[in-house]
Amino acid sequence: MTGPEPAELDIQPARASFWRNLSFVWAVPVLALAVALGLAWQSYAQRGVAIEITFLNASGVVPGETTLRYRDVVIGTVEDVSFTSDLAGVVVHARVDKKVAPYLDAEAQFWIVTPKVSTRGITGLSTVLGGAYIDTAWDQEPGEQRWAFEGSDGPPLVQPGRPGKRITLLTNDGSLISEGAPVFYHGIEVGRLEKPRLTVSSDAIVVDAFINAPHDRRLNSATRFWDTSGFNVSFGTEGLKLDFESLASVVAGGVAFDSVYEGGQPVSAGYVFNLYAEESVARRNLVQRTVANAVPVAAEFGESVAGLEPGADVRYRGLKVGEVSSISAQVNETGAGPNLRLLANLAIEPDRLGLPPGAGEAETLDFLAEAVERGMRARLATTSLFSAALVVELVDMPDAQPATFERVDGAAPVLPSIQSSLPDFTATAEGVLERINGLPIEEMMNQAISLMASIEAVASADSTRKVPDAAVALLEDTRALVNDEATRALPADIRAAVADLRGVVAEMKAAGAFDNLAAALKRANEASESIAAASSEFPALVADLRAVAAKANGLKTEELMAAATRVLDSADKVIGAEGAQELPAALTGALEEVRGALADLRAGGAVENANAAMESARKAADSVAAATERLPELSARLERLVNQSEALMAAYGAKSEFNGETLSALREIRGAARAVSQLARAIERNPNSLLMGR
Repeated sequence: MTGPEPAELDIQPARASFWRNLSFVWAVPVLALAVALGLAWQSYAQRGVAIEITFLNASGVVPGETTLRYRDVVIGTVEDVSFTSDLAGVVVHARVDKKVAPYLDAEAQFWIVTPKVSTRGITGLSTVLGGAYIDTAWDQEPGEQRWAFEGSDGPPLVQPGRPGKRITLLTNDGSLISEGAPVFYHGIEVGRLEKPRLTVSSDAIVVDAFINAPHDRRLNSATRFWDTSGFNVSFGTEGLKLDFESLASVVAGGVAFDSVYEGGQPVSAGYVFNLYAEESVARRNLVQRTVANAVPVAAEFGESVAGLEPGADVRYRGLKVGEVSSISAQVNETGAGPNLRLLANLAIEPDRLGLPPGAGEAETLDFLAEAVERGMRARLATTSLFSAALVVELVDMPDAQPATFERVDGAAPVLPSIQSSLPDFTATAEGVLERINGLPIEEMMNQAISLMASIEAVASADSTRKVPDAAVALLEDTRALVNDEATRALPADIRAAVADLRGVVAEMKAAGAFDNLAAALKRANEASESIAAASSEFPALVADLRAVAAKANGLKTEELMAAATRVLDSADKVIGAEGAQELPAALTGALEEVRGALADLRAGGAVENANAAMESARKAADSVAAATERLPELSARLERLVNQSEALMAAYGAKSEFNGETLSALREIRGAARAVSQLARAIERNPNSLLMGR
């Protein structure tokens, strides 16, 4: 028998897990995908900001290679290059770093750097090997971000955001300025010129100049600018003078500025300054020229205007008040036919005329009209004696013929003119040449040749050639004399002599020699005074002697002798008479004795002796007179004798034998003088004592 069979079990297979069948091999592509996505996101997030830069050409720009740089740091890359819609330019598509994107505002500038050679130097040499790149510049302040920019042809002369001041220079000559030229202050570069441009009316040229801080504080209303390009050659009393600012200004040009007077007011950015051709002209112009308020007028001249060119000065009382803008001709129809008028178009500046600031054309024309009524006229004048250049002068002529200031609608008012007294340069030059020809140049040359020949003869003479040898010999002798032992010993000998002298002086002081010398000098002075007192009596003595001689000369000795002779002759006649023989013998004997005495007198030469005595007295008187005339010389000699005696007595004591003898001699001289005085008085009292002996 069989039992019940169990039921069949419901067996279901277990459900397989998804993760059980998942292999780790699949983690690799998943991880790779995640990394790829991460890199893609990072690349997308850091790809930068897309911008467009438009250039006239894209020389050297290669997509994917050309970079954008700021201060030589790469900030972006060029992605693509395309043309503008009108094919007038090239659009460079680039991406820049997001960090610098906020600074890309309206002040941002872009330019392509390539190798360039200009007057300012060589730039872009680094691109020769590395290729061109786009350089950038902006200020340091974030602004309104932009995505499209206009590229520049070259780097800006002034970096955006650089401290300083931008001003404008005004000139009529475009050759004075060039883009990038330096601006100098006292020889130091303080700024740069930007690109020149014409004014709206095309009658002037303006250029912006940027002056770096802190030098921009030196700009004021008294500042003047002038051109420094090239050389400045001048010739005057100091000779030929060549001046230039620097080699850079000679090559690339440049301008300089300075204040021409004190008290200038500070100026703001954009202030307009005049640019002058020379420094001297700039310093003479104390009033700035402005284009806006220049008033056009004209002047008609009935003579040749050769030498009057645009830019010439218009002067009033020596000051520049404007300039000539152009020269034109105008044909007017008259009854006699067409009339050609030569007009000089002038630009008058109201500020230079002394009108209030801001004076317009109406005020200026009214001022000129009133001046014309008072006699103001225009005339031509030369700038210098030897220059053919002309200027226009406004002169006051009170005696001029009446004229009007012509104002015609649509044309510039015409100033009346007068005939100019221009010097004839040809005649002046001929006169100068004639004076030069009249100079004695040949004589001067001959004299110069003679002078040179004389100098050459003196220089070539044997004696002149011997001068150096003689000088050398003299120096050698001097050196030998200085080096001689005797010469070297002189200082020691002098010192020894001075020491000895000091010893002698000390001994003399100790012995009282100076006191004795003073006493001796005192006695000598007393003796000289006595001699002077005695000598004062000599003139009286001489006068007495002359009186005695006069009295002796007055004696009638010859007449006396003649009378005595006549008496004797009478006596002889009486004695020889017949009656006389009867006289007593005694009387006859007496007469004979008298006759014998007279004969003895005659034989003895009594008369001749008397005459000789008188002659001797006269000679004695003359000798005394001569001696008297020599008294001053004798006094001088005595004075010298006293001086010598004083010097001699200095070597002796007061009681020495020599001193005593000297005093005795002086006493004898005094006694002799006294004796002479007594003799003179005796002769004066009794002149016959010279003959009779008493």
